[in-house]
Amino acid sequence: MRTVSGPTDHVVVVGAGLSGLAAALHLLGAGRSVTVVERDTGPGGRAGRLEMGGYRVDTGPTVLTMPHLADEAFAAVGDSLHRRVELVPLHPAYRARFADGSHLDVHTEGDVMEAEVRRFAGAAEADGYRRLRSWLERLYRAQMRRFIDTNFDSPLQLLHPDLARLAALGGFGRLDPQIARFVSDPRLRRVFSFQALYAGVTPARALAAYAVIAYMDTVAGVWFPKGGMHALPRAMADAAAGAGGRFRWSAEVSGLERSSGRVRAVRLASGERIACDAVVLTPDLPVVHRLLGRAPGRPVRLRHSPSAVILHAGTDRTWPELAHHTISFGGAWERTFDELTRTGQVMSDPSLLITRPTTHDPSLAPEGRHLHYVLAPCPNTTTGPPAATWRDLGPRYRDSLLAELERRGLDGFAASVDSELLVTPVDWAAQGHAAGTPFSLSHTFAQTGPFRPRNLVRGLDNVVLAGCGTTPGVGVPTVLVSGKLAAARITGSRRVTGASRRPATGGHTR
Repeated sequence: MRTVSGPTDHVVVVGAGLSGLAAALHLLGAGRSVTVVERDTGPGGRAGRLEMGGYRVDTGPTVLTMPHLADEAFAAVGDSLHRRVELVPLHPAYRARFADGSHLDVHTEGDVMEAEVRRFAGAAEADGYRRLRSWLERLYRAQMRRFIDTNFDSPLQLLHPDLARLAALGGFGRLDPQIARFVSDPRLRRVFSFQALYAGVTPARALAAYAVIAYMDTVAGVWFPKGGMHALPRAMADAAAGAGGRFRWSAEVSGLERSSGRVRAVRLASGERIACDAVVLTPDLPVVHRLLGRAPGRPVRLRHSPSAVILHAGTDRTWPELAHHTISFGGAWERTFDELTRTGQVMSDPSLLITRPTTHDPSLAPEGRHLHYVLAPCPNTTTGPPAATWRDLGPRYRDSLLAELERRGLDGFAASVDSELLVTPVDWAAQGHAAGTPFSLSHTFAQTGPFRPRNLVRGLDNVVLAGCGTTPGVGVPTVLVSGKLAAARITGSRRVTGASRRPATGGHTR
């Protein structure tokens, strides 16, 4: 593994999102002095927090899987995630509701889920689920250490027996046909393939290897941190500070001082200069390229994932048919993905993620109130409407979402809203996210593994990247890994821990 050269005693980490905090903890654990510089007033990055009329709202991800990856970062400084954050295992992990009125509770315990599939679709599909679960477990074991939790220096690193194992499992086929080998009910196939959208590709085009995301969701388990998802970065920042890390809040980085192929200092917009031996850059790639003064050349342009419209709604009532996480599938499927990735239209028959964090933490809302997070995937601003168009389109789309929720059984949703915030691609673009999407680069084959933008910067000996725009990619588990991989580029160490072996199974917590 290539590492940065020269002294690395003092490292500046730009950005206190999950990847930057993971990098900071691993660097501190390896004995480095660390300063984290963050433009916001506190930690979190995409996993931020805002106050909305007495509601405490998570501004980013709402689904936590693979918490052992976060615990590994805490363990680097002798701390523990479970000491700092109360994690609630979710049973069910999701509730899936379909256009025909049926519903399926997605459990992570194999026996419970098998019984639920039998109730939902019959004995043959329950047997197929068991075989699918076994396949997902083997797929995860073939990928995690060699293709996800690793620093790539060359595509030749793919030439390993694990590559043959992955190929033998069908990992280089297409996702949807591979899922169909095990379950034929189209509703079940959706439950185990919609996760491809997390990677920015359609199930019909995604590599079957990306079923590893379905493993994380439906086998390894889903957790909710008390206090909301923002409790995780807040705890990470506290642990880093307790281990000697220094934080500079409300500090915008304006430039990098360079000489002899190294960054010597980070300059702040205030004019202050922070000297350093190495730098970890975690902002979105356009910001990184601006700081570096150039974007690396690639034979083909980068492609970005679809974006999302999010409605944060505080309400005076809730609906018992909602679980903590509810996926409300529309009747359309192939057309929906075509709209998101090719024609650039908003979904004509949307599939929605509805999260109700007050299910397990009523303190996130005023007494007697409930908090709902409605996520509707939408085209990014390259494929679909430009960012500025969303200033007028957003309010109209908000009204159509509320009408759709009521058509799907959430009677009185619009009238129940007493506080709300609508986030659209124009807001993501204003935060510096390329193509108006918080989901960064899509995971096409040309943007996966060693072909994704690397975390080392050519021409600069002491700069490393972390975050969803570099390896291994998008999502809470992978950005935590990216922080560890960035730290390893600086320290030269790769500690073999539980993250490299296997995670806790669904239902297990400490």
